[in-house]
Amino acid sequence: METNKVLASLNYFSVFFAPFLLPIIVYFVSDDHFVKNHAKSAFLSHIIPLVFIPLAIVAGFADFTVGSGFPILMMISLVLSGLASFIIFIWNIVRGIKILANH
Repeated sequence: METNKVLASLNYFSVFFAPFLLPIIVYFVSDDHFVKNHAKSAFLSHIIPLVFIPLAIVAGFADFTVGSGFPILMMISLVLSGLASFIIFIWNIVRGIKILANH
């Protein structure tokens, strides 16, 4: 098995042990264009669920200023964050397996 394939797929599998750190290190250390592209893609996929967290905070403040009592917007934002995290977690696993199997 090629080292480049393993390193490229390891970027996606890093969701288990070092989601942000490994793709950044691989991106700056590797000279191979194939590996760099996958490191960048994996890093961006690990960051996407974090977009919903500030949205949940803002929604929580909006709920409390309106005085509705139950922070429904914050709950919706947190559910969307959890759903996005789960989908991207599965996507990273599938993407890592595809790289090992195909290229």
